[in-house]
Amino acid sequence: MIDRREPWDIAVIGGGATGVGIAVDAAARGYAVCLLEQSDFGKATSSRSTKLVHGGVRYLQQGNIALVTEALHERGILRNNAPHLVHDLAFVVPNYQWWEAPFYGTGLKAYDMLAGKYGFGKSRHLSREEVLRYIPTLKTDGLRGGVLYHDGQFDDARLLIELAATATRLGAALLNYAPVTHLLHDATGHLNALRFTDCETGQSHTVTARCIINATGAFSDQLRHMDNPGAPAIIAPSQGVHLVLEKTFLSGNTAIMVPHTSDGRVLFAVPWHNRTLLGTTDTALESVALEPVPQNTEIDFILETAGQYLARPPNRADIVSMFAGIRPLVKAPQNTATAALSRDHTIEISSSGLLTIAGGKWTTYRRMAEDAVDHACGLNGLPVRECITRTLKISGSPISSAAEAGGARLGAGSMSLTEGDLATGPSAITTEEIIDFIRHEMARTIDDILARRTRLLFLDARAAIAAAPQVAQTMATELARDKPWIENQILEFNAIAKNYLPPLA
Repeated sequence: MIDRREPWDIAVIGGGATGVGIAVDAAARGYAVCLLEQSDFGKATSSRSTKLVHGGVRYLQQGNIALVTEALHERGILRNNAPHLVHDLAFVVPNYQWWEAPFYGTGLKAYDMLAGKYGFGKSRHLSREEVLRYIPTLKTDGLRGGVLYHDGQFDDARLLIELAATATRLGAALLNYAPVTHLLHDATGHLNALRFTDCETGQSHTVTARCIINATGAFSDQLRHMDNPGAPAIIAPSQGVHLVLEKTFLSGNTAIMVPHTSDGRVLFAVPWHNRTLLGTTDTALESVALEPVPQNTEIDFILETAGQYLARPPNRADIVSMFAGIRPLVKAPQNTATAALSRDHTIEISSSGLLTIAGGKWTTYRRMAEDAVDHACGLNGLPVRECITRTLKISGSPISSAAEAGGARLGAGSMSLTEGDLATGPSAITTEEIIDFIRHEMARTIDDILARRTRLLFLDARAAIAAAPQVAQTMATELARDKPWIENQILEFNAIAKNYLPPLA
């Protein structure tokens, strides 16, 4: 699929939101594009978000009007292009001080204004009684009222798979479990090829391309150093942690937004797949990993902050799963806290021609991809073609489905787990679904299926551990693997899953 006699127009490294978004954009413009991912699509940052498509109320507080406006517009574009994956979610900002209603009410009116025609609904003030009708589990002592506003919600890993399906439909070639091991330069020092390893066969392959794009997020500097060992680091990695609780902590369908916490971030309590999602933190990191682990201080911070607003304060025993993600923030002057760094994106083109895109956030992935491909058009004689993704329907949407009917494709599966499934347990993941994920969505491990094709690991870590042997057996039959493979897969998955459950002390 990746082999090609002629050089690819664009080779993308990185299978997260930014990389897959670039593959969609480039293929839609008619470029020959391939994409290589070191692990599974969305294994790192892109499956570990707060599940919100939003403008960023906190960035409005920081005065970054341009970023908020762009994100709000992209939020609306994404809902138009993927109405099957993005929906409106109402948020309440509870008010316990006299000044909060006018202060946050004014700010959220500005949020509405910046959204313009892409708005999801108008904000309004709520009485104390109205707030409790929306969120009956709020702490009532001192509650004065609140402000209601609207943003978007989605399932990040599912959207990513459907974006990969869109790129494939448009002619792009995508390959996961294909880590890039070398960047190759011609006699003049120009970057014109890369070498990657196929993890399943162990074989090495070379890909030539007119333009190579580094969209590896938190791992961007590793690739930049492969191109130029002396390149100064540009990534300031920051970890965000989320805790997942039972639905009873947020019994309605409305989210809570706490606009200011002790670490300078906002805190969300969000209903998601019959669970309550709490987050997030902002912790500077020295190094990055594919499986970041929540720190005890982060767990305690979220529980303590949530306990100030929920009538029933949560504790560690209430956590059914937790996860950490790493933000690929772009470095700023020294002594700048990661919470204060911009979520805008940056593009760098090295002297050899490596195009690196870093920063940004899920909501603006399409705009980031457009910007990256626009820059690529000016490299190595690629013809300039206009971006068409502003109105491009994403696979699985009602309009795009007709073009995909009747054939196997990446993204052919469904979210799989519903509210009822969680009630009935791991057996709700059927053999047919597992086979579908393998054949049509490139799932190769238990983790692929239980963490990203379904979200069971994120929703109930103990249930995911219990489901692992069943999933491994079905995968082994489909992939013709032996008993040692099954045993190793279960061991590897259990090692991952244990980090989704907190120590109780």
